[in-house]
Amino acid sequence: MLRGVTIRRWLAFIALVALAGGVVGCGNTRDTNVILATTTSTFDTGLLDVLIPEFEKESGYNVKPIAVGTGKALAMGERGEADVLLVHAPAAEAELLASGAALDRKPVMHNFFVLVGPQADPARVMATSSVGNAMASIERAGSDFMSRGDDSGTHKMEMSLWDLAGVAPGGHWYQETGQGMGATLQIASQKSAYTLSDRATYIALSNVLDLGIVSGSDGDLLNTYSVLQLNGDRFSGLNVDGGRAFAEFLLSMETQATIRDFGIDSYGEPLFIPGPASGPGEPAS
Repeated sequence: MLRGVTIRRWLAFIALVALAGGVVGCGNTRDTNVILATTTSTFDTGLLDVLIPEFEKESGYNVKPIAVGTGKALAMGERGEADVLLVHAPAAEAELLASGAALDRKPVMHNFFVLVGPQADPARVMATSSVGNAMASIERAGSDFMSRGDDSGTHKMEMSLWDLAGVAPGGHWYQETGQGMGATLQIASQKSAYTLSDRATYIALSNVLDLGIVSGSDGDLLNTYSVLQLNGDRFSGLNVDGGRAFAEFLLSMETQATIRDFGIDSYGEPLFIPGPASGPGEPAS
């Protein structure tokens, strides 16, 4: 009889240990991978190389960045293929929010787009009074223009500027690279062509480019980067907690200070300005 009681107690103890192990196991199976879909400029400038390791150290999450054009990043969000987005196309972001695929959008930082071109400025862009006039001047001169042509945030802005200028771009002078910002800048430099760039990527690569800023002080060139959290009720496989943690990290005072100072040591000026900015095309958050 005693032997039977002992065996039952031993079996109960094993079951309790197994249950406890299962509970611990469940705690350890938290999804630590966070898929970040983002624009190429955050990658090309090196900003992610600074921010991601700090977030991983603080949070225990592992960020898997996918640097593509903003259009592709937003499409990933629409399909639930990323946990969080860091992008720069406010109007398209608003559409993602309206669709219900994203639940929250917060501006993280901003800078400005710049129109860059050869030092000789064959289209006399620098003599124009606005970026719309600058784009029209390029078309009239038939000067080479390199477009990313990739539905990125920069490409979306470029197309809006052609609309502003009343120009339907096309012909021998207008070429699409289908590549990211860094590669497009280098192609434009090699071909002595104009192109539109975010200011940060241009500054980061300016020492290897034979291009100068020919238009960059226009309010129509505001460039806002925002973080979007996606809808976990729509996409069951999302790492909602990880995405939220990364969004909160970007908006924290410490990270905003890092963004404020990023680039000063290397380039003598910051590449991004932390927080939101008011301007054309900037919807309410």
